[in-house]
Amino acid sequence: MTRLVLVDDDPMVRTGLRLILGGEPDLDIVGEAEDGRRAMEVIRDLRPDLVLLDIRMPGQDGLTTTEMLRAWPEPPRILVLTTFDADEMVLRALRLGADGFLLKDTPPPRMIEAVRAVAKGEPALSPSVARQVIAAATAGREPARPQASTELGRLTERELEVAIEIARGGSNTEIAERLYMSVATVKANITRIFAKLGAGNRVQVAMKVRDAGLLPDTFAE
Repeated sequence: MTRLVLVDDDPMVRTGLRLILGGEPDLDIVGEAEDGRRAMEVIRDLRPDLVLLDIRMPGQDGLTTTEMLRAWPEPPRILVLTTFDADEMVLRALRLGADGFLLKDTPPPRMIEAVRAVAKGEPALSPSVARQVIAAATAGREPARPQASTELGRLTERELEVAIEIARGGSNTEIAERLYMSVATVKANITRIFAKLGAGNRVQVAMKVRDAGLLPDTFAE
């Protein structure tokens, strides 16, 4: 059973999420909050496994809340809710360590799938927008080669190939096809990459690859 807390200043959004997720036998909505400040209290009291967090809220927004939660010794997983897929605030949340993001108009089956994936420690970046999110997150950054190269040096040759494909914006299926691997093997490599680099999501991996100078300025399709 995955315990969830819903955080959004719009009560209609929270109601919709409850209707979509509340009927699933493996998902338990244990609490709600209307802003980040209240969310910290609810999350501290209830200790959920996963928080669905609106990025834009009055008062304490989702960015501040994400940063504060990530400072905890054992933070919950964080799935950012947004209206715009390339919102700069979403990119900043991912850099801070959010586990993924969902558009608020995501179809219910896909939303349930994403929640379950994040609960299991897998990233939830929609394949349709992953490329633009990663490209925007890494665009215009000056290479910081020594530190990034040292970090990437912890990876095996195969893991580095997968990391570069992640930075190109590839989905698990696309990476499997390009590198002649099974999707299961790709997932296993990604898990090891995250652990070795201390990354919480694909954007953070992509930024390290870009900082090491392993990608051109334009992403290959």
